[in-house]
Amino acid sequence: MDRLAFNAVVAINEQRVARQMTTNELANVSTPGFKRSFEAALQAIKAEGPGFESRVQPQAFTSDYINMTPGTPMSTGRDLDISMNDQTVLGISAPDGKLSFTRRGDLRINAGGALENGAGHLVQGEGGAPITIPRGLMVTISSDGTVFATDPAQAGNAPAVTVGKLLLRDTSKTLLQRTETGLFQVVGKPGQDIQPGPVIPSVTSRSLEGSNVNAMEVMVKMMAQSRSFEQQVNMIKESKQIDESGATMMKSS
Repeated sequence: MDRLAFNAVVAINEQRVARQMTTNELANVSTPGFKRSFEAALQAIKAEGPGFESRVQPQAFTSDYINMTPGTPMSTGRDLDISMNDQTVLGISAPDGKLSFTRRGDLRINAGGALENGAGHLVQGEGGAPITIPRGLMVTISSDGTVFATDPAQAGNAPAVTVGKLLLRDTSKTLLQRTETGLFQVVGKPGQDIQPGPVIPSVTSRSLEGSNVNAMEVMVKMMAQSRSFEQQVNMIKESKQIDESGATMMKSS
């Protein structure tokens, strides 16, 4: 009965990454701009090697491409909040300084006057430089990503001054994958810019995009994974009991 136990242990190990990713998705249900990216399924493969001619074991088949399905839009009324339209992404600086992308649009001005998002990543402008906002100015963002600033101390209708333009890219023809820090990058090309797509990138100001994770769907998936784990453990226990019963029958009276 070692084959039964062996296959059950392999199945538990192969499903480990899927359980971790499901937990991660559930934890980010309320994270602005979070995108699902992981899909996994088990497939049967023939075990190779001496003594394995008749053995077939499960193996996980996975893909980790960003699912760009839009999340639920949420109106906030805050000037620095933006939600990206269609499959637009925002260029930011990763902790290691490389160019990365995100859909998180809860922007703010840090203590140094630079524009960053809610996770503390510096927002990049066209040309790759960070966008700096002079102290005391009111900031608004247009649909094409242009950042305007006005001085509230000036009397009358003070003209808006352009202080930069967000680095926006269309990903409708580009595959993205998740980095270790949770940001997006072009598959196999870390730190590289995205080639222009057929759709003009744009944003909607004073709103945020919610996560595209369906909480109910993820919870059902987690329950199914939990029951599968319990089933594999029970199979291991059952094979142990069968082996012990067989060994008892072989003993001389």
